[in-house]
Amino acid sequence: MSSTVPPKILNNGVEMPQLGFGVWQVPDDEAERAVATALETGYRSIDTAAIYGNEEGTGRAIAASGVAREDLFVTTKLWNGDQGYDATLRAFDESLAKLGLDYLDLYLIHWPLPARGKYVDTYKAFEKLHADGRIRAIGTSNFLPEHLQRLIAGTSVIPAVNQIELHPHLQQHAAREYHAEQGIATEAWSPLGQGKGLLEVPAIIAIGQKHNRTPAQVVLRWHIQLGNIVIPKSVTPSRIRENIEVFDFILDTEDLAAISALNEGRRIGPDPATFDVG
Repeated sequence: MSSTVPPKILNNGVEMPQLGFGVWQVPDDEAERAVATALETGYRSIDTAAIYGNEEGTGRAIAASGVAREDLFVTTKLWNGDQGYDATLRAFDESLAKLGLDYLDLYLIHWPLPARGKYVDTYKAFEKLHADGRIRAIGTSNFLPEHLQRLIAGTSVIPAVNQIELHPHLQQHAAREYHAEQGIATEAWSPLGQGKGLLEVPAIIAIGQKHNRTPAQVVLRWHIQLGNIVIPKSVTPSRIRENIEVFDFILDTEDLAAISALNEGRRIGPDPATFDVG
């Protein structure tokens, strides 16, 4: 089945599907099944990370899928303990071997860890891998505008993507505005709020009823219309299908205003300014 997902053109001209499939907190064997289902359903972008422990299962599903490599967009992330120039090069080789791939489409620094002060050196290793043709696009995850400013000042390739926690309860206006000014694509993790009540919000349920859609589809559509790249996660085949079926309806200005009003500036995940683990 071919994909119905439109591309986002990144700042270096690389095309990335606007909606992809995330495998956070999915064990390796389960990831293999879930990624296989996602690829059969039409997903062409897969997002994993070294710390998830499922790069091998993800790679097995990709290898068995029969989908041409050039039709796939594969992202993984460098874990915190591997920051620093030489350690980054080693960790990249390890991730690539586990995925069974010759190159990556997108490689992200998982967290900035500002107290350690290594992310500029780490990103310089990313630039080398990019220059060597081993990664098509490089970027960051969980970077605040202040971290991006320092990174951009000390390196030569502006990140193509910054992947951040983003959902209707945490709409990240300042970050999205900064990204737009710099030409950095905003990618949302936990786009559905991790099942912490967002999909039970009456306004979202009401919009879903109006369009004959599920609350999850409403929230994903909101992201798409904002221009975010989004990577919902599920291991349930029916949900995996449901999450990609968001390109055949449109939220109107009233719907968008109702969702905009839900912003609480409240994080579910750690604060990137202070998070320092691994």
